[in-house]
Amino acid sequence: MKRSAWLPLVLFAVLAVLLGVGLRLNPREVPSPFIGKPAPAFTLPQLADPARTLSAAELKGQVWVLNVWASWCAPCRDEHPLLVDVARGAGVPLVGLNYKDDRRNAQEWLRKLGDPYRATVVDADGRVGIDWGVYGVPETFVVDREGIVRLKHVGPLTREIWQREFEPLLRRLAG
Repeated sequence: MKRSAWLPLVLFAVLAVLLGVGLRLNPREVPSPFIGKPAPAFTLPQLADPARTLSAAELKGQVWVLNVWASWCAPCRDEHPLLVDVARGAGVPLVGLNYKDDRRNAQEWLRKLGDPYRATVVDADGRVGIDWGVYGVPETFVVDREGIVRLKHVGPLTREIWQREFEPLLRRLAG
């Protein structure tokens, strides 16, 4: 048999191996180029009072969590009760980044469901979200005292994820 006859079989085997490896990957574990690098700068109006702003620079010196959410996001609604619960005992500021949302809808959503955030900033056009590498909501980040991104989680948080990924890291960074 000629070598050229084996070529389609070899290519098929290589593709099958690559597909098999890809199917074992977790699509929620998206490597972020921001891990270990400074958090992208922002200065945005606050949801509660648009005349006031909040910047990433103001949060430097403390460990904080950034949660990107929107009132139109069903998975955000799923994770929200957990955020309300952990905000009581997290010991670190939880900052909301309201992403591409209507201000009134977002305010009503927090009024009805509870407001876990120390502050919520409004990213109406999504530019800050782009700077942070957000491609969907919800996404949650941990930033250390020096302003370095230490963790990115894509998708809704669950109690298990919070306990397994966030709590140990937050304890270590706060200690």
